Amino acid sequence: MRRVDTASYYAANVMWPKSSSSNFRTLGRAWLLSASLLLLPLGGCAGPGQYVWYSELPTSERGTAGGDYVIGVGDAISIRVYEQEGLSGDVRIRSDGKVALPLLGEVVAAGKRPLELSQEIETRLKQFVVTPRVTVNVNEAHPITVTVVGEVGTVGTLTMDPPARLVDALAKSGGLNDYADSSRIFVLRQFPDFKRIRFKWEQLVRNEGGTATFPLRSGDVIVVD
Repeated sequence: MRRVDTASYYAANVMWPKSSSSNFRTLGRAWLLSASLLLLPLGGCAGPGQYVWYSELPTSERGTAGGDYVIGVGDAISIRVYEQEGLSGDVRIRSDGKVALPLLGEVVAAGKRPLELSQEIETRLKQFVVTPRVTVNVNEAHPITVTVVGEVGTVGTLTMDPPARLVDALAKSGGLNDYADSSRIFVLRQFPDFKRIRFKWEQLVRNEGGTATFPLRSGDVIVVD
C-alpha cells in the first residue's frame, strides 16, 4: 500500500536540503522526531483510530427505516406548536446542523427524522408550555453534499439527490484505486453526533446487511485509506 511520509519528505527536501550545514540537518531531524511524536495516537501505536463497524450501528441508523426522511443541512422545515403561534415558524437548517427556536435556543435538527425532532421539541417545551403538541414537516429537501478523499479515482465533493448511497458515491469517485485498503472505508458523520463508521468493500459489493444501500447525509466525509 502506498504511504507518503509528508513530514519526512518536507524536512529532508524542503526545510533541510542536502546542501545545508550539519547543524541544520540535526535541527531538522529533531523537528521531525518531535512532529512524529505529536502525530502518534494515544497508546503509541499506529491504527485506524476509534470507529464503529456498520453492523454495530442501531438498526435505525443503518438506513431510513420505513422510508422516513432524515433532515439534512440546507433543508427548509416548518415547526408548528399547537395553539402557540409565537413558537411556530419556518426555518432552514444551518451548516452546523442547528436551528434557533424561541425559548429553546439552539437545537440540532440535522440527522434526525421529523418525528424524532418534534418529540424532542415537545419534551423541551414542557417547562414552558402545558402539554405541548409539535409537528415538524420538511418544506424543501436540499440535495445531499458529501466529500470523498483518500485512495479513490477522483477526490472531491459530490452533490447527489436523496437517497444518496455510499456505493453510488464511491462509484462516482472512480472507485478504489490500486493503493486502497479495501477493508478501511470510513464514513465520518457529523450529525446529530459525530461517528466514524467503518465498511469493507467486499461487504458493499455483496450488500451484506444492507451495506450497499447505506444512505449518506449532507456533511458526511468518505475516507478510503
